[in-house]
Amino acid sequence: MSLKSTTLAALLAATSFALPAFAEIAIVDPYARVSTPTSKNAGAFMVFTNSGDADDRLVGVKSEIAARSELHTHMETGDGVMKMMEVEDGFVIPAGGEHGLMRGGDHVMFMGLRSSLNHGDTFPVTFVFEKAGEITIDLTVDLERKPMHGKKHKH
Repeated sequence: MSLKSTTLAALLAATSFALPAFAEIAIVDPYARVSTPTSKNAGAFMVFTNSGDADDRLVGVKSEIAARSELHTHMETGDGVMKMMEVEDGFVIPAGGEHGLMRGGDHVMFMGLRSSLNHGDTFPVTFVFEKAGEITIDLTVDLERKPMHGKKHKH
């Protein structure tokens, strides 16, 4: 093997190890709900799948539909009462895995809705990930969805 061939092979090997691991995020079955058309808050639910070879983290959510958009979960307060709270660190979407946002668990919360939401309405939402960057989708309001939706999906 010539010096030129050896050098080229070494460079190719070095750059292949330097390539970053990627997260490949898909958003499955997203929908939003409000308790009444005049509600000032709404929740959103879906499953994030990561077909990449590295974990990613959902770190934020943005939408013009509300004054504030946050990642939330439900936590027991110790006295049997469930309390909704913001998750500032976000949610890990594991490599080759998924993370579901469901009613009664992790979810997106839109607070201070700027307009009423009715069944079938859509609005844009941007999800912010550490590695995948920003992904914008149109979220549909579904007031007919059964409460158990969002339990573990099998893909």
